[in-house]
Amino acid sequence: MSEDDEDGDDGPPGLPPGTPFYMTPEGAAALREELRALWEDERPKVVEVVSWAASLGDRSENADYQYGKRRLRQIDGRVRFLRKRLERVQVVDPAAQAKRDRVFFGATVTYARLSDDAEVTIRIVGVDEADAERGDISWVAPVARALLGARVGDLRRLRIPGGNEEIEVVAIAYPVRGEPPERLP
Repeated sequence: MSEDDEDGDDGPPGLPPGTPFYMTPEGAAALREELRALWEDERPKVVEVVSWAASLGDRSENADYQYGKRRLRQIDGRVRFLRKRLERVQVVDPAAQAKRDRVFFGATVTYARLSDDAEVTIRIVGVDEADAERGDISWVAPVARALLGARVGDLRRLRIPGGNEEIEVVAIAYPVRGEPPERLP
């Protein structure tokens, strides 16, 4: 699916239309910075190249012109997507979470798989912030949804392709205001 197709999104994937786009303050700031960089830095440079290439005449065989126009369409599509997303984003500051003994959006959670006692640490973030390599899991991902509301020691059933797996919450942490998100060992 292209970003232009996502312009019509009414909510995160798999959830009803109108569901908010939750995001951490860091995630929202990253989207705003991406929008600023595209609009203020990259787009003017590409427009300048396209203008220069257009002044050379025959545009049908002008690679600079053709690539520049294609890149402008990509930039404009991403800018539309980012503006629309930022209009609807609901920033949730995990540092302001009052119930720190339960798993909510923004929590860093360590859980144990009971099948092999392996421990996994994740942070529950917004759809646009998810990065499995860093352990940042979207709040709509199955593991995050299974953990939401749990306390340390709670057992939860996680649906996996091979059936179900039981997991146990081992630790829950939230960032302290003004500090980067905590990573549990």
